[in-house]
Amino acid sequence: GPALLFVKASQGKEEGRRFYACSACRDRKDCNFFQWEDEKVSETRLAAREEYNRNHQPCYTHRQNVGRYKNFVLLPLSKRRFCQECQQLLLPEEWEKHSDHQFLCDITTAQLKSPSQLLYPLENKKTNAQYLFADRSCQFLLNLLIDLGFRRVLSVGTPRLHEMIQSKASQEEEFNVRSLLLDIDFRYSQFYAENEFCHYNMFNHHFFGGEAAHEICRKFLNEENGDRVIMVTDPPFGGLVEALASSFKKLMAMWRETEKEGRDNREMPMFWIFPYFFESRILDFFPSFSMMDYQVDYDNHALYKHGKTGRRQSPVRIFTNLTPSMIVLPEEEGYRFCTVCQRYVSSGNQHCEICNSCTSKDGRQWKHCVLCKKCVKPSWFHCNSCNCCALQKHSCEKTDTGCFVCGKAGHKRSACPSLS
Repeated sequence: GPALLFVKASQGKEEGRRFYACSACRDRKDCNFFQWEDEKVSETRLAAREEYNRNHQPCYTHRQNVGRYKNFVLLPLSKRRFCQECQQLLLPEEWEKHSDHQFLCDITTAQLKSPSQLLYPLENKKTNAQYLFADRSCQFLLNLLIDLGFRRVLSVGTPRLHEMIQSKASQEEEFNVRSLLLDIDFRYSQFYAENEFCHYNMFNHHFFGGEAAHEICRKFLNEENGDRVIMVTDPPFGGLVEALASSFKKLMAMWRETEKEGRDNREMPMFWIFPYFFESRILDFFPSFSMMDYQVDYDNHALYKHGKTGRRQSPVRIFTNLTPSMIVLPEEEGYRFCTVCQRYVSSGNQHCEICNSCTSKDGRQWKHCVLCKKCVKPSWFHCNSCNCCALQKHSCEKTDTGCFVCGKAGHKRSACPSLS
């Protein structure tokens, strides 16, 4: 889809040169698209780009994949094969083409209902970073959504939550929650109908299926006049918060398109799952959001595990625009309700009387620094040279080192007033 506009900053220069690059891939090895903003592109180069794009399209369209799936489920178990190298469901007439590849045989209905466990996770951190919710977190999220009264879930980059909802809906008659998956991983089109999955890039709000896919999403959001729907998103943690926020606001705008009165200034209910150290960036774009203490953990990530099952506690949290007191966290996992803050917090998150808040972000008890006028991590100490708290063995910031963008002292690049 559309590229994003970046700026190449140079030391001491207020204005950098602007360029376009791929919105989804930050590594040039994955996508080598690069174009200066003021560059004139020749017809030959444009034609070469079009040819490249044509040659890198999926083998089948979403509609063709839906037809293939219908034929696949009619096969006896002994003839159901999945090519692990091509990540593709195979019909018997295609076996010969894949004869030198590794297969999974006897694919069961249960496996087809759990494609995130059948497919290899795409773990290139600079492109997909496809880490999948552990069952604990997935089940907690689903139970929470049901308890809050939501009946439709827009699952943006959360395939495991989507498949849990789909699986329960097919097995339990009384289960009345529905989900629409928006994901950049086109492999899921092999398992879901066009009203269950849209091929989508959350970094530029691009629907690969064009207007038809856009309309599917719009209709899903506006059923029942847009009531009882929530967006749950779990973006790659290396993604630009600004680009993600822009796309999420566009999805919210689609939800606001209904004629229901009084919705102009409201936000669609949302859970944004992201590491706690991005809190200030998320609040820049969504001031109404709050961060919950619940630790979200993942099956296929060595570090992002809950409690003591990983090398350290997961830093991933839920950011939401719902009233914090509504988000009930499980007491059996050590969460408790703070009557002053009116929200559930982790057991180690002690209320600070000076800040008048439960201030810990990482589950440990933080301490208040009078000079910084805020609570800091227990391992940090106040440094008079830096005039802030930091680790005891840190490198003090040199006062003569200026900002990378404008060269002036007193601030870092991220806070430079020259950056719009």
